[in-house]
Amino acid sequence: MARRLLNLAVVAAIAAPVLLGIGLVVRAQILRANGINWDAGAGGRATLHLPAGHRAGVFAEGLSRPRFLALAPDGTLLVAERGADRVVALPDVDADGAADPIAEVGRGFGDAHSIAFEADGSLLVAGERRLYRVTLDGELRERRREEVASLPGGGAHTTRTVAVLPAGDLLVSVGSSCNVCVERDPRRAAVNLVPGDGGEARVFMAGLRNAVGLWVDPATGRAWATNMGRDLLGDDLPPETLYEVVDGADAGWPRCHAGRLPDPELGTSPAACDGVAQPAATFPAHTAPLGLVAWRDHLVVALHGSWNSSTKVGYRLVWLPWSGEPAGRVEDFATGFLPDPERDALGRPAGLTVGAEGALYVSDDKAGFIYRIAATDPG
Repeated sequence: MARRLLNLAVVAAIAAPVLLGIGLVVRAQILRANGINWDAGAGGRATLHLPAGHRAGVFAEGLSRPRFLALAPDGTLLVAERGADRVVALPDVDADGAADPIAEVGRGFGDAHSIAFEADGSLLVAGERRLYRVTLDGELRERRREEVASLPGGGAHTTRTVAVLPAGDLLVSVGSSCNVCVERDPRRAAVNLVPGDGGEARVFMAGLRNAVGLWVDPATGRAWATNMGRDLLGDDLPPETLYEVVDGADAGWPRCHAGRLPDPELGTSPAACDGVAQPAATFPAHTAPLGLVAWRDHLVVALHGSWNSSTKVGYRLVWLPWSGEPAGRVEDFATGFLPDPERDALGRPAGLTVGAEGALYVSDDKAGFIYRIAATDPG
């Protein structure tokens, strides 16, 4: 009897991992058949493939889910380290293209996601439920903070992004609480305006399901947002979008997507799209556009990558010619974050900014890198 039990135990020990492996494969196939392909594996350093005349290197590593970036008045790069709920400075004192040891600016912002500097050097930090203004000392460390605005929290989309308009007013994007629904709080699925002098906040542009990427063009003062379309309409619909953020405009969510697609759950009448703002550019469905910034006569956009697609899409930087607005078609700029679409990605690009020396900085919130992309030609 003892030998029989021992044999059964050995068989079970051998069979268990095999059955587990088969189960995982079957589960993955079922999920893909239903348009779900999670990126769940460990990240790693990516070899970025770029157009001729550009080179990439690692500027910083070992960060915990770094998201959006900003440049301090003295040219130091700062990043919201979401996984640690803090903001850190990444100085490059010796100008060798790699950050020196990081310095903590401040922590405890309630899921720090986005940062921006005001004209007087104050740092804005957007957490999930609060927008803060932080006064810094000469070493870029927090001296004091004040709450500028309270924000709706919870729901499906919890990141908040802040940008500063030329006159000093603030734009804050708040994503929807759901995939498709009628929101009770009008501040959701919208870009909101917070007066710089502390007046009452209001909705600036509505109908943007999840406008995580928010950027003000310093050359024109016009504001732009990347927007994620709804899920569960198949691999190809609706496209992701780029909008100019215009006071009083409505991009149509939840009744209309990408300016032309009535939502099937809320009725299919073409009138659902009457009067909605039209996107300035589109990207493939489910690619999840995040950060955006103008660089070398182009607009660069970080496509964070999909989950609601049977095949992984996104996981790259794209760019399009830019002259204060889109001036050409969207093309790949930096690939290599997803070397094999059948496997998990090495990284997921999130935030973008341009350094004082003219290089492009990219945060990878999966593997914890900040990449630095520089031009090798004078064009």
